[in-house]
Amino acid sequence: MPVVNSLVPSRFLTLIAHLVIVITIFWSRENNVLACLPLTYTKEQYSSRDTEMIVALSVTLGLFAVELVGFLSGVSMFNNAQSLLYPAALCAHCSASICLSFFVFQKWECFTYWYILGFCSALPACIEIILFIAVFGLKKKPL
Repeated sequence: MPVVNSLVPSRFLTLIAHLVIVITIFWSRENNVLACLPLTYTKEQYSSRDTEMIVALSVTLGLFAVELVGFLSGVSMFNNAQSLLYPAALCAHCSASICLSFFVFQKWECFTYWYILGFCSALPACIEIILFIAVFGLKKKPL
């Protein structure tokens, strides 16, 4: 099972790369908030877009916390059968890293972040939550 064993470090690296880019966006969100606004904007418009970005980034960080707890607790890291289900999470985090890089450099609209959040952060976190419930809540052996 050399392929399964190579998925764990790949999954960890893509997860951390995605996390680093999200933290970078959180620190420098002003440019992306300004990209969401028209050329002439009011302070209330800026404030509402900034709040929207803070909420989206905070939700993403919360989903990362869920994923890292599940991953580092060993629920999905040490189980070879479960690791076979994670190429989707691997692809999601890899594509999120690429998309968020474009989000920062090309100053995409704020609503595109919600799509990236839904497809690339929420899906892997939901898989991790389901596995965590199956292992600890139902006291069953992982797949």
